[in-house]
Amino acid sequence: MEIAYYPGCSLHASSELYDIQSRMVFRRMGVELKEIEDWNCCGATSAGKTDDFLAIALPARNLGIADASGLAEIVIPCSSCYSRMIVSQKKLADDPGLKNTINAELIKKAEGKIKISSILEVLVSKANSGEIAEKSIKNLEGIKPACYYGCLLTRFPCDVEIPDSVENPQGMEIVCKIIGAQPIDWSYKTDCCGASAVINDTDTSLLLMSRILHDAVARGANCFVTTCPMCQLNMDAYQEQVGEKYGIQKRLPVYFITELLGIAMGFSPNEMQLDRHFIDPFGLLTELKLI
Repeated sequence: MEIAYYPGCSLHASSELYDIQSRMVFRRMGVELKEIEDWNCCGATSAGKTDDFLAIALPARNLGIADASGLAEIVIPCSSCYSRMIVSQKKLADDPGLKNTINAELIKKAEGKIKISSILEVLVSKANSGEIAEKSIKNLEGIKPACYYGCLLTRFPCDVEIPDSVENPQGMEIVCKIIGAQPIDWSYKTDCCGASAVINDTDTSLLLMSRILHDAVARGANCFVTTCPMCQLNMDAYQEQVGEKYGIQKRLPVYFITELLGIAMGFSPNEMQLDRHFIDPFGLLTELKLI
């Protein structure tokens, strides 16, 4: 089975390990991720803040390439990229004039044919079909993750259909439970970590992250699990600074959902490049005899 794949800039740079893991995990389930050719940056935060037209046109070019691939579905691991692409497709569908203006400049036209899915949406379908359980050889009992969705995966600036609750999504919990993990119930699963604002407004971002970390620790989580590369990077790279500033003693590893799936499927930490984390990802897994 083949699914079109848009890695986006993060998965070819700071979160390259997420790209590697995604390909490994999907291949184990019999799904080949076919990276769309000659893709461009979707604009992410910058285009949306500076130019409304480019915020639609940049992802529209990728959508045209995906439509021309002949595949029925495209999976997008990055929450920001997923948001930009699905919003662009919706805006083009609602505004034929805008669609014609943008398509006039594109070799491959954005026709709105392809289904846009987050990585979590596809993984939930694989959990419900039994395919994840079938390929798992380890039970992750003892892993008590705070499933951290971030602010972009379920909230959009226009009316977009999503397959989960906006305020209390459960998709990640479904996937985690299939592999034996025991997700906690907590209050900050869709709160913002500050995203790229950590560069130009560090204090505000550290405050936001402190609330997320404090609640997860207070609820008994022993790790975070996320699908968003920006959430993962912020909570991993700045957690030490957050803890020191706000007096939070405990540190929690921040796993991508693909890492927990990879452990369950028997991939080694080296294969998944877990050594690229800032907060130690090995201690918990070793304590639970999962590696």
